[in-house]
Amino acid sequence: MTSGVEPLERVRERITEVIASSSIPEDPRHSTNTLEWLLKLDPGADATLQLAALGHDIERSVDARKVIRADFRDYDAFKAAHAEQSAEMLLEILQQCGIRDSALVGEVYRLVCLHEVGGDARSDLLVDADSLSYFDVNLPLYCERNSREESLRRCVWGYRRLSERARLIAAGLRPPGDELAVLMGEARVRAAG
Repeated sequence: MTSGVEPLERVRERITEVIASSSIPEDPRHSTNTLEWLLKLDPGADATLQLAALGHDIERSVDARKVIRADFRDYDAFKAAHAEQSAEMLLEILQQCGIRDSALVGEVYRLVCLHEVGGDARSDLLVDADSLSYFDVNLPLYCERNSREESLRRCVWGYRRLSERARLIAAGLRPPGDELAVLMGEARVRAAG
């Protein structure tokens, strides 16, 4: 990192650096793609939303801090722990980069804690950006690592958390290959039922 760089840019650089070391191949692209989706959904998104979008899944990038799915019986509890661990890591990065604005720090933390469930307009926007990026970027690699049944379950879960606006956008996404297109179509039907 360059010493002449603005503090928020240092935060962005540090988030990108940490996520680049992830053992999950799609993590770096998912991070930037979530930010891209956020800006498509809300071109005026402020710095807190942008930082939350970029770093929302950062815990997956550090094996020692990674929340393990098998440690949780309930998928929603796993996702809540994942979100909180990512928020904690972002809090540390913000502090290390000299961010002293408590409102900004608190809002980034809050948004990342809510990025799996939403609950208000700002966190719902982050949920949509994250989910659209999952369908846009993560899905093919997720399917390679998991069974069809698990991949379908994850897609249904992802569709159910989308807003109506984001569901329309997701319906227009075209995954590579017929098998993924069938999976997404089946997930949309199950999510609606």
